[in-house]
Amino acid sequence: MNLFLELRRHGKLADKRHPMYEKNRFGRFWMYLMAIFWAGYLILFGTLFAFVMQDEAREPYHIINSGLVFFLALDFVMRFPFQKTPTQEVKPYLLLPIRRARLIDALLLRSGLSGFNLVWLFFFVPFATFTVVRFYGIVGLLTYCIGIWLLMVLNNYWFLLCRTLMNERIWWVLLPLTVYGGVAAALFIPDDSPLFDWSLELGEGFITGSPWPFIGVAAGIVLLWLANRGLMLKLVYAEINKTESDNVKHVSEYRFLDRYGEIGEYMRLELKLMLRNKVCKVALRTGILVVVMFSLLMSFTEAYDGAFMRGFILVYNFTIFGILFLGSIMSYEGNYIDGLMSRKEAIYSLLRAKYIVYGTGILIPLVLMIPAMATGKVTVLECLAWALFSVGCVYFCLFQMVVYNTRTIHLNAKMTSRNGMGTGLQNLINLAAFGGPLAIKAVLDTLLPPTVACWVLIAIGLAFILTSRWWLKNIYRRFMARRYKNMEGFRDSRQ
Repeated sequence: MNLFLELRRHGKLADKRHPMYEKNRFGRFWMYLMAIFWAGYLILFGTLFAFVMQDEAREPYHIINSGLVFFLALDFVMRFPFQKTPTQEVKPYLLLPIRRARLIDALLLRSGLSGFNLVWLFFFVPFATFTVVRFYGIVGLLTYCIGIWLLMVLNNYWFLLCRTLMNERIWWVLLPLTVYGGVAAALFIPDDSPLFDWSLELGEGFITGSPWPFIGVAAGIVLLWLANRGLMLKLVYAEINKTESDNVKHVSEYRFLDRYGEIGEYMRLELKLMLRNKVCKVALRTGILVVVMFSLLMSFTEAYDGAFMRGFILVYNFTIFGILFLGSIMSYEGNYIDGLMSRKEAIYSLLRAKYIVYGTGILIPLVLMIPAMATGKVTVLECLAWALFSVGCVYFCLFQMVVYNTRTIHLNAKMTSRNGMGTGLQNLINLAAFGGPLAIKAVLDTLLPPTVACWVLIAIGLAFILTSRWWLKNIYRRFMARRYKNMEGFRDSRQ
């Protein structure tokens, strides 16, 4: 525990001494504001569920307990966009008489004690207050909440294991798909699934304070802890000692880009950046997986047939790739910014190449939305409108970060990199890039017929696309006006 507290203190000191600390304050403010907002929503839903379910034949907590597996599955999915794998800059500690395994244990303990594991208590505490307390008192409420928290800690380590494996090899996505597919089959194929009864007894055991449910969940936490520990030790060793194989089975030179001259060279650089470096590849794979999941859920289920969720998925699928890569634009180039600055107008050519590559990349979500178009959940005109609007208006907003991003992001280190959140302006722009289109869609749907609204989006998108050279040139001039300040930030934040 002393090592954990010391590492935590070192982490806070490192954050305060980081050149991005002052800018991160604004980002933390928005994170806290959004956390309060969603906590209020969960409290509201927990209270409503408690009163709405009182008219059912069974007690409300029996109904919720029989569906705990659904809460765990939803929690697992929610962690993908919001929770990253924990990291620790372990290199400075290797010179000290500290075992590497103890550093990993501190890392896992920090993940288990994360506030994200307490999020669902904002739902369960008010729900249990109105349903459990009247039968089992305050003790029943406390034991129930402790049990729910332990389940979320268990889910945290299960997510951490899956996410770490998927970061290394994309095929590990089959692990959670197989597990949750098997659980879904066990729940819905039999007429009277025993999993519902098992989940009900687990929740009942938490309420009554029976030791066996707590022992079972604690045993699961220990097993997943050990699995994560062994995996992380292996990955940390590989990153520190650079033992990853450098043998490339196939080298793509993208010779078709030769005809575009200098712009083609920077397009080739951008493609190699995305497809050869671990951090970029993981972001690309994650974006594709989430878009595929949302597209399939929209196409073949009725879960997202509501107007709001349908619009949410449309906006998310077409903006996620821009947010993933353009929100941190120039941060990857911070690793070799000195070389780029040695050539006249190289940054302008790089910006044009980036816009072409990511503008063409909008075809990925457009193709992945074909099942939704084929099943009639969305129209071809809607998808085309949001694709053009994203490439035009949304990308225009995200490209502004070229001027203000000054933090270098390591291209390959996932487990041993410095912890660092985006700057306040970066978080605000990313939020606006997603929330702005949602607000625009709500306004257009209210004021205009669907077809007319789509044509308005297409017109706005085309206006930004056709004027892209002008506003890219403006961004380039503003970047060059503060180039020395940006380069200093890139150098200071390198590992």
